[in-house]
Amino acid sequence: MTETLTQALEGFEAEIVHVGQFDYGAVFRERRLRRAQFLDWAGDPRFANVLAYWDSADTLFGGSKFFTETVEIDASSMRRNPSEPGAVTVIAELSGPARDLMPRQVLRRQIERAATLGYKVDAAFEFEVLVLDEDAATVRQKGFEGLAKFAPDNKCWSGATANTHAAFIAGMEAEILGHDVALYALGVELGPGCLELTQAASEGLRAADDACFLRMAARSYARKQGKTASFMPYLGQEYPGIGGHCVLSLRDAQSGRNLFSDPSGTTNALARSFISGMMEIVPEAFAMCTSSVNAYRRLAPGSWAPKSLTWAEYPFTVAVRSVPHHGPRARLEFRVPPADCNPYLSLALMLGAGLDGIERGLVAPPATEAAGPDTVPEGAQRFPRDLAEAAERLAVSTHARRIFGTGFTENFVTACRAEYASLTRAVSAEERARYLEG
Repeated sequence: MTETLTQALEGFEAEIVHVGQFDYGAVFRERRLRRAQFLDWAGDPRFANVLAYWDSADTLFGGSKFFTETVEIDASSMRRNPSEPGAVTVIAELSGPARDLMPRQVLRRQIERAATLGYKVDAAFEFEVLVLDEDAATVRQKGFEGLAKFAPDNKCWSGATANTHAAFIAGMEAEILGHDVALYALGVELGPGCLELTQAASEGLRAADDACFLRMAARSYARKQGKTASFMPYLGQEYPGIGGHCVLSLRDAQSGRNLFSDPSGTTNALARSFISGMMEIVPEAFAMCTSSVNAYRRLAPGSWAPKSLTWAEYPFTVAVRSVPHHGPRARLEFRVPPADCNPYLSLALMLGAGLDGIERGLVAPPATEAAGPDTVPEGAQRFPRDLAEAAERLAVSTHARRIFGTGFTENFVTACRAEYASLTRAVSAEERARYLEG
């Protein structure tokens, strides 16, 4: 392994290594080492196993034994890091008792499952992000309320906004590309300070890696400019709810042919079986793609987010949007995950559920007729209304335990319950205004 890592570092001409992994909150937890020290550490690499048992606020929710657990360095994950000269980033995953609890490993198992069926997986994410004209200090000085907007006059797809703030947008794009992320486009979206970050498709784990590094790069760039890039799904009534849509297609491992394509240009039988698996399993394991308390506010009535597991060809108001094609562009888009989703777990959920539909030969119901996002068609499974309900559904899901493993399922249920409990006593200004005076 040391020889492989040395060759990889030489290929990048790297002298600094940021080595770590993404946790349940998709936060990259790392060590920064000089080249010689990294290679020395790689002789017996270890990292604190608390990563499997704590949340984005660095609070433990589970576990009983905490120690430096062995990690496995994935040399193929190495990529440039533009934050300093001669730097790279590489992923090193817990490889001891906590291995199967970690998000990247959960996804890896589903990709391996696809491979046994003769499939390769291509995927990408599309995120919306809200940029605020505040830095880390000012958001705290203001108590996270009354925050100044960036581009407050923005309209959806506004050319005026794109041109006025071209330097900022181009700078963010350069930062993301500097992390070797396969970025397809970066443009203006709906609402004040709202940008849309679209990935190009990548194979397997790389797609989820790219999604995580894309958000990290956007956040760090904004902070360098004295601003904040927020992927919080619902920031308040003055802002739109923002999503993290996941796009996927299956290719034949031998020929490379897109297996969702059809000469008729319609959704073929394989894609329909994939959709049918999602329709059965996603509502049960919904917490895997929507695991923050705030994300469920995006699902409130009146928002653009779908409220139940529906599918159709082309509409933006269904949960699974089929984009059929007679050639390589055929794909399925999972439009439910919020912008703060864990990309590894969201893609694992989509892929695992879809493969289950294929393996069991399930047949999708007819496509949903054109309707708004609040419509819950007869027979459709409604999504959980909050994280507590989502955690309970996941806890009793035999499908989730069978597909994603009992160890992971139980640990993640504990994480979701703790996340929900962390805000049960929080009171908003809007709540005080409504009830304080009786």
